[in-house]
Amino acid sequence: MKNWHQKMLSLVLAAGLLATASPAMAATSTQPLTVKVNDQKIQYSKGIAPTVQQKVTLVPLRSTLQAMNIQLSKVSKDSITVVTNGKSVTVNSKLFKINGTAYVPIRTFGELTGYTVIWNAKTRTIQLTSPPVAPTLPVVENNAPPVDTTTAPTENTAPPVVTPDPSSTVTPTPATSTETVDTGGRGFMWEVQNNGNTVYLVGSIHIANESFYPLRKEYEQAFAQANYLGVEVDITQISDEAMQKRVLEIGEYKDGSRLQDHLSTYTYAKLGKALLANDWKRDALDHFKPWVAEMIVSSFAPSDPKYKSADGIDLHFIQQAAERKITVMELESQDSQLNMLNNFSDELQEQMLYSTLYDLDNPNQADLNEHTDEAAEMWKTGDEKKLLELTNSTAGDEEYNKAMLVDRNVGMAQKIDGYLKSGGNQKYFIVVGAAHYLGNDGIIHLLEKKGYTVTRK
Repeated sequence: MKNWHQKMLSLVLAAGLLATASPAMAATSTQPLTVKVNDQKIQYSKGIAPTVQQKVTLVPLRSTLQAMNIQLSKVSKDSITVVTNGKSVTVNSKLFKINGTAYVPIRTFGELTGYTVIWNAKTRTIQLTSPPVAPTLPVVENNAPPVDTTTAPTENTAPPVVTPDPSSTVTPTPATSTETVDTGGRGFMWEVQNNGNTVYLVGSIHIANESFYPLRKEYEQAFAQANYLGVEVDITQISDEAMQKRVLEIGEYKDGSRLQDHLSTYTYAKLGKALLANDWKRDALDHFKPWVAEMIVSSFAPSDPKYKSADGIDLHFIQQAAERKITVMELESQDSQLNMLNNFSDELQEQMLYSTLYDLDNPNQADLNEHTDEAAEMWKTGDEKKLLELTNSTAGDEEYNKAMLVDRNVGMAQKIDGYLKSGGNQKYFIVVGAAHYLGNDGIIHLLEKKGYTVTRK
């Protein structure tokens, strides 16, 4: 399972659900995040606090800037402008809405203001330190006129090169051109029509980077027409607190047994070693089930720095939907995905945990990067053959394949069937993991069996 399990998670599960759950669960044994500005702790309002999502630390935008005595000038979906020391500064930064509050990655404040951002893992404190103030030079009284020391250019001297100021807020007027603009890739999109309704089926890769954007015009045009966005799970509506509560409800043993009662001696010892190596107590997870332990231990492993859940295709459209104020519908739920993991047999849960522990003991960042690069290239080229190979790679484990793909595909196809049969001439833009679409058990084949014609776009 070691090789394909890691690659499948980036394509199959909801955008960042496990990446959100892992740090959220790790935080159950630690104190809340604290943000300090020049050693002064920021006191956030009730219900507003720093959080970690998709392994990115997010902090409330307005409250943090206010504590820094910096004026917020303008906010858009992908940029922020502030006024600091009388100067307007703009940086590109994605905005996240959590329970109606605007959050941004903590690094944004360093880029905006020049503050140094330091993370103290032991105290879970983020320290924002203002840049040193340049010393004021003494004024020298001198009645002599200033001397012009500028050297006059000779005839062969090239004109000076002017470097653009990256903080400038001036936006150049786009040039009119008939040239084709390079895009992030072809990806996977299909179209189905019935009863006056249109459903666009988009195969997502849940981790990506800026090289994926801008998307092909066909994506943006289809989304611009959509009345609804459908995703597996809208993780922007899932708080760390809610995730912790739900995992604790179903992921802890209630029958008096302990983790070591459900694992082999070898795997349990290997887990204890990994916990000690990451400053946890050897028995810290004894009251959790193996799938929860695997979720937490997976957060210890390094991730490919080139890709982020925050840049995933589905999260991109969730944020676009918020901008357009269109309804986001969930084809699954947080509970359905967590229950899927909880219902795995002890044997499969241990296999998944052991696989993660093995990777921790035998780190090969080159292999990890290669796997992620392969998945990214497959998406960019829209290679159905490779996608089908990846999808079929789970077939060797019947239990895993049935729960992770087969059963979920049936449920999602049923909902899409309902959209197609509904009245009102509506357009639906559905974005789920690319691995759900192909193969005999894929969503496309299930819809074709119901009599629909599915066309690749």
